Amino acid sequence: MTETIKNSISLEEIYKAQQSIKGVVQATPLVFMKNFSEHYNANIYFKREDLQVVRSYKIRGAYNKIQGLSKEQLQNGIVCASAGNHAQGVAFACKKLEVHGTIFMPVTTPLQKIEQVRMFGGNFVEVKLFGDSFDDSQKSAAEFCDLHKSTFVHPFDDLAVIAGQGTIGLEIINDIDTEIDYLFMPVGGGGLASGVGSVFKNLSPATKLIGVEPKGAPSLTNSLEKGENITLTKIEKFVDGAAVKRIGELTFEFCKELLDGTDTICEGLICATILKVYNENALVVEPAGALSIAALEQHKEQIEGKTVVCIVSGGNNDITRMEEMKERALLYQGLKHYFIIQFPQRAGALKEFVVDVLGPNDDIAYFEYTKKNNRDKGPAVVGIELKSKDDFEPLVLRMEQKGFLGEYLNDNPQLFQFLI
Repeated sequence: MTETIKNSISLEEIYKAQQSIKGVVQATPLVFMKNFSEHYNANIYFKREDLQVVRSYKIRGAYNKIQGLSKEQLQNGIVCASAGNHAQGVAFACKKLEVHGTIFMPVTTPLQKIEQVRMFGGNFVEVKLFGDSFDDSQKSAAEFCDLHKSTFVHPFDDLAVIAGQGTIGLEIINDIDTEIDYLFMPVGGGGLASGVGSVFKNLSPATKLIGVEPKGAPSLTNSLEKGENITLTKIEKFVDGAAVKRIGELTFEFCKELLDGTDTICEGLICATILKVYNENALVVEPAGALSIAALEQHKEQIEGKTVVCIVSGGNNDITRMEEMKERALLYQGLKHYFIIQFPQRAGALKEFVVDVLGPNDDIAYFEYTKKNNRDKGPAVVGIELKSKDDFEPLVLRMEQKGFLGEYLNDNPQLFQFLI
């Protein structure tokens, strides 16, 4: 059946990859999620790649690629570029196979991921920080390869890497005894979707395959709309594991053929999802790892009564980002609002605002004010956290009635970023 599907990697190659990584890469569990299943009235399963030996699926493709290289290809070492997870997979493989690796990472990569790379690779890897994005690092890595005649291990646009990622699909199908209606997969460069998609189109063709991207970096979605692989001029880098300006050339052709649809998820919903799975399930997932879970909310009508699998691609979350994630989640949920408040320059004005304007469940979460002489009113930047988004309109009405309302900042991103 493989020959009937264009632009997919063969099952034979994926089965070979499964054997090559056996004993090194874990076969991660497929877990039934009771709380998500009840919430969406569906049978929801998580494929837990966050439990992988390097806490992401990337080791599958990296190890399969490197172990298949010849002595001549390994002579001058290997090189990769990565925002973190591919780098960790390559580092682990280098140490395991005793191969020297040079790993290029963006300067913006969370410190936690950089330290993990050094830990997994030990003396066999050297980390070089270049550029603000994966694309910048990849350019530097390519130049290094040309100069030193090293072998480049691409994070996604490589058949051996794609075959390694495809082994996830074999495990999912092996571990479930029912038909899968929907499979949600995160998409950055497209290697995971290409590999797993090839397995499902051959072994479970009725399953709807949905690729999920961050709203701030929709390289595949935009390319599919244009009918050609395009390069985004600007991306939001928050979902660092899936933020690429351009999907791979191979993977674009694969995804175009294999996927039944794509979805984009705003970063606020991703953050809310990270907090939800942590609070309810004690799972630590990174932003890219939460993409497939967050997609459930945007497909809740379609998946009702269905069997759904979400690939949780990684759990390398930097704890220092949690405050930012909480902030983004609250903004997305309509529970945190910033205003410029016009306070009368008289004693008791703040007390009046707290007593007569704020509701019983409203809380001041941010306050910045400098008293100005010779003015009737002084502006303050105030952040208010609500218990329910339904409390927002009554709050604004009370501000207007009492003469405090100046400007609402949530709808003014440039001013909002400058002030807060």
